[in-house]
Amino acid sequence: MRYNFFHNDKLPMPSGFRAGARGTHSSRTIMLTELALLCSATGLSGDLKKAIVDDNALGKSSSSGRGLSLQRLSELYCFDSKVPTFRIFRALCKRDPSALPQLALLMAIARDPLLRASARPILGLAPNSELMRDSVRNAIASAVGSRMNEAVLNKVVRNAASSWTKAGHLAGRTLKRRVRVRANQIAFAFALWLAQQSGFVGAEIFDNGWMAALDLDPAAARSLAERAHATGLINYRTLGDSFELDTSPLERLN
Repeated sequence: MRYNFFHNDKLPMPSGFRAGARGTHSSRTIMLTELALLCSATGLSGDLKKAIVDDNALGKSSSSGRGLSLQRLSELYCFDSKVPTFRIFRALCKRDPSALPQLALLMAIARDPLLRASARPILGLAPNSELMRDSVRNAIASAVGSRMNEAVLNKVVRNAASSWTKAGHLAGRTLKRRVRVRANQIAFAFALWLAQQSGFVGAEIFDNGWMAALDLDPAAARSLAERAHATGLINYRTLGDSFELDTSPLERLN
């Protein structure tokens, strides 16, 4: 389960998640700079289409660039207040702006099958190990089958590597090496919620791809859960060798 993002691939896709053999990383990264600008300008609230297209909150030089940015950001981050995944993401971005890179990564993993496919070969690297791009390429090719030619596959690999770099998991320009991240507590609470939505229960709630995306082993994840409980983000208590976990407080954040 260590690098799985779903407990059972046959279960229905959770609301706000996206499946399939296509994704935004065929043309863009996680667009962290644009997302940060939009968060600063709007808090991800209100009419985001107006903010991006009419008010040019992202400072794009053309109307087509503004429209395309809206489309790609919407693919990655949903921008639909009816969807709990987006509402929680928006509330957590407001709560701690420093959590944005990790929150963006988690949301983009949920929303982009291509980025999700790149996770295992990157997260499985030992610290300071050099990224072998062929391993990422093979993982993505396995996920999409014959739908992509070599040129597109190579672009997905470059964009995915850039996204993992923006999130802090890789360092370097041409040669990229693995770096362990320090899990942000706000992002960790979101990862717990995503794990529950993805069907993980019991001990596996602390041992899955969402935890691995924050470089957390089960013991470290349990420790963070206690701290998240103390802040009111979640309800967590141990019962001997077992525990009770309730992430629903996240759904009531504004």
